[in-house]
Amino acid sequence: MLKCIACSQVILGMYLHKLDGPWIGHGFWKSSFLLDREDDRQRLLTSQVQRVWIDTAKGCDEPQPAPAAPVTVKQPATPRPVVPAPTEMKAEVARAVKVCAVAKRAVISMFSDLRMGRAVEVRQVASLVEDISRSMLRHPHALLSLVRLKKANEYTYMHSVAVSGLMIALARQLNLSPELVQEAGLAGLFHDVGKMAIPEQILSKPAGLTEAEFCTVRQHPVEGAQMLRLCPQISALVLDVCLHHHEKVDGSGYPLGLAQDQISLFAQMGAVCDVYDAITSERPYKQGWGPTEAIQKMAEWKGHFDARVFQAFVRCVGIYPIGALVRLESGRIGVVVEQSPTSLLTPKVKVFFSARSRLPISQSVVSLAEQPDKIIGRESADEWGFKHVDELWSGLAPSKSSYFE
Repeated sequence: MLKCIACSQVILGMYLHKLDGPWIGHGFWKSSFLLDREDDRQRLLTSQVQRVWIDTAKGCDEPQPAPAAPVTVKQPATPRPVVPAPTEMKAEVARAVKVCAVAKRAVISMFSDLRMGRAVEVRQVASLVEDISRSMLRHPHALLSLVRLKKANEYTYMHSVAVSGLMIALARQLNLSPELVQEAGLAGLFHDVGKMAIPEQILSKPAGLTEAEFCTVRQHPVEGAQMLRLCPQISALVLDVCLHHHEKVDGSGYPLGLAQDQISLFAQMGAVCDVYDAITSERPYKQGWGPTEAIQKMAEWKGHFDARVFQAFVRCVGIYPIGALVRLESGRIGVVVEQSPTSLLTPKVKVFFSARSRLPISQSVVSLAEQPDKIIGRESADEWGFKHVDELWSGLAPSKSSYFE
């Protein structure tokens, strides 16, 4: 039987049939699921959801007023690895700029070698992945946020750096071994190497592609796999991500139209990371979406991504990632500058503008986990005419040229 109850009444063991409100208000990938984890219950209680529908035929009912034996749901103990205290965002941004600059030059050289039919030195590339990984251990969001500032003319190379970082973060979120985290980072660096076989006039075209041009672009996974087969040190895992990161779980992807379990975990990870960075990046033919808009759009694309992998990815970057422009219930507009360790919905926001008076206000950082204010929606920098939102969270000076020279 379906029943509507207040969100505050949910207990472990209930089967949630429907959550009232839009996805962006709660962030759960599915609206129907068994509530069997305390962290999910706490996340629901701190969300914008006021009421939920439960199915008592599939899970627990409301607790009765009369004393009764408590319902307990055994939860598997999954201890998480101890993570060192992070460096402050500002300090790590300065270091991450240098890491990205070195990585960009290395990727340009690596792609050039592969295009010329020369094998790459995997040990040198592995050292580069370790530098990216160490940056993200010092601060999990600094480098990932920074690489979104790449210019359109450096997209091909910095996209590989970005996807490498995202793959590392996602692998850690999925509790994979350090060895597999390293392999995930390598796979991210190499995933788009086949773009070197695509004519530059197609890659840099400042308009939509023709059907013939798109068919050419869709050959890049196969072209990349052929290049990587020349490198005996490249693992089967890295090769798999290169070949299959454009497959979709509903079978509508390419090059082979694989579906569901036919797609490996790492290729599914590559698909999510590749799309997120692509749609949040400046391209010759379009401006990138804001990070929050990108997450919301990806959540709506049913059949594209594996649900478990996408949910883990959202936990990595946040429902409101660093750099997201948001409006608070108080009428203030600000940019997300830090994630909360306890809830995806309560990041730290640097407020700088009043939507009510339409005037700038004194800048300050609001911790939504500690203050009664809350996010009520995302905003567009273009619509408001804000020119330097990225400088507010990164602390970098405005630049018309690349940050990664």
